[in-house]
Amino acid sequence: MKKTMVKILEEVDLDQPIFIEALPGIGHVGKMAADHIIAELDAVKFAEIYSPSFPPQVMVNDEGIIDTMKNEFYYLKSAGEDKEDYILLVGNTQGLSPEGQYEVCGLILDLVEKHGVKEIYTLGCLATGQPVKKTKIFGAATDKKMAEKLKKYDVTMRSADGGIIGASGLLLGMGTLRNMSGACLMGETPGYFIDAEAAKAILNVLLAILKLDVDTEKLDERAEETKKMISKAQKMEQEMAERMTLKPGEEDLRYIG
Repeated sequence: MKKTMVKILEEVDLDQPIFIEALPGIGHVGKMAADHIIAELDAVKFAEIYSPSFPPQVMVNDEGIIDTMKNEFYYLKSAGEDKEDYILLVGNTQGLSPEGQYEVCGLILDLVEKHGVKEIYTLGCLATGQPVKKTKIFGAATDKKMAEKLKKYDVTMRSADGGIIGASGLLLGMGTLRNMSGACLMGETPGYFIDAEAAKAILNVLLAILKLDVDTEKLDERAEETKKMISKAQKMEQEMAERMTLKPGEEDLRYIG
């Protein structure tokens, strides 16, 4: 594969859907929240993205079946109190390089713009590096109107002491060039484990904003599944990094492939 590709699984007709992005990040807070919405509301997958900027590996489940590194688009129609359509983006990776991030995010925006998206919510975390007694939700918005909207839901607006790295920030920034408004919701988390409590906190705020009704009771179970997946991915990345440091003539007997 020489360039990023979008694979369409189903042609869908959506009415100005709201776009929610939740690719993996620290604590996997946003990813768990979006995965939970997809599972509880039976969202339907309609497209996938594959890219040479994704890690050169595959995941292997407990039954020995592989899963490629990819991003996945799901849709919901007439969901929630306001009967809105939605596109949700999840996956098991992000681009490894700045160039890869820009290319993938550009194609993501091409796809959602085609379906009429004007409003974006990206989900992530704010890592504190220390224990959190009660999770606060921080936010950043593309405009003052969106910022005021977030404040109504007890979201603390992020100050100017840092940026938003990765797809969660880049999609918002690039989206403004296409007249899309949006916000990033960040769950406060220590940052050194899979944080189901932070995922639940960010999910509750998002559900309130969008007027969606989703049971959050199974989120802790889903966190355990996420921990297993992330543990495998981290082990593979560590082994790959170790192989890259081998001296000429040395052989890594643990290599599988």
